[in-house]
Amino acid sequence: MTAPGDKLRPLASLAEECAEWRRLRIRSVLANGAFDLLHAGHVRYLAAAHAHGDRLIVAVNSDLSVRRAKGDRRPIVPERERVEILSHLWMVDRICLFDEPTVSELLLTLRPEVHAKGTDYTVETVPEREVARSYGGTTVICGDPKDHATTDLISLILDRFGGDSS
Repeated sequence: MTAPGDKLRPLASLAEECAEWRRLRIRSVLANGAFDLLHAGHVRYLAAAHAHGDRLIVAVNSDLSVRRAKGDRRPIVPERERVEILSHLWMVDRICLFDEPTVSELLLTLRPEVHAKGTDYTVETVPEREVARSYGGTTVICGDPKDHATTDLISLILDRFGGDSS
């Protein structure tokens, strides 16, 4: 078992590992997201994604890509801390960071057998579905209904506590 601190990999190293897994017929799954303020929806998504293969790779949006997608006040938790938290989850085997708006390039480089997306998508609306299909990969939708979101959690905290720090 890989120690939590050893799960983050540079892309080139991870690509070599994925190629070796394919050679050994070890099925890999790629899940992705910002994972800012980790919550139950994230954990359920990752556990469900892991169930589709033997190894789960989690592609984490870099701070730069989160700011681009969600605005200058995000992320709340810096990328290094998000990676550290995810690395302690049992279902996460490897982690990589990415700056791009989609994981298309990661999919082409790593070629996981499965690309897992959350239930806020359908297979038809996953932007990278054709990329996965191009090398023989499949796209799956997994996790619980999209009842959790970091944005909602931030709003709840602000509503409950406003300027009160107690």
